[in-house]
Amino acid sequence: MSEEQRKNVLVVDDTEANVDILVEILDKLYDVSVALDGEGALEIVEEEPPDLILLDIMMPGMDGYEVCRRLKAGEKTKDIPVIFVTAKGEIDDKMDGYDVGGSDYITKPVDPDFVLETVEKYIAK
Repeated sequence: MSEEQRKNVLVVDDTEANVDILVEILDKLYDVSVALDGEGALEIVEEEPPDLILLDIMMPGMDGYEVCRRLKAGEKTKDIPVIFVTAKGEIDDKMDGYDVGGSDYITKPVDPDFVLETVEKYIAK
């Protein structure tokens, strides 16, 4: 895939080690942007909307659920797939993610093959 055809994935997580893992998994196939908090994610999305967002739920300040709510309320951002990547693995957590507009759910620790498969499923649409 040529550079200009590469899709952009935004990774949002307040823990740099988690960001590093996801960037390492994705950067061979996608252009990867990074935000370390919800406010930063919304700023990046406003400037240059990505093709897909991998979003942590548990972050200080604005949590991932609120970031997703705001994205889904915006005309320019409502159709961007949001995949939650989080340690919150209970069924209620997953339902909360779907209720605010999340497309899918990946639990930590992440499996690289599953991350790639899930991203591809939504980014190819």
